[in-house]
Amino acid sequence: MFHVLTSTYLQPPDVVDQTRPAHLKFLAAEIDAGRLLVAGRQEDGSGGVLITTDMTVDEAQALLDRDPYVQGGVASYERRSFDGAYRAAGL
Repeated sequence: MFHVLTSTYLQPPDVVDQTRPAHLKFLAAEIDAGRLLVAGRQEDGSGGVLITTDMTVDEAQALLDRDPYVQGGVASYERRSFDGAYRAAGL
């Protein structure tokens, strides 16, 4: 399963900004490890979106549990999973 993980900030922007460097380091590590395909902020600035590679629901939850935003109570995530039956070569 692939997962679209949509975050919503729970804290004011100054708190989000304090945690952001650790969150960005986490994202880079997850991309380097091959667990995330893409990540970025939502256009309206209310949170972000992560798209995982093919993994189980438990693996997706473990990924979220490692996120400094989650650990610090800065953001919460909603998960939407899909089977990725049609995909680009290499995925």
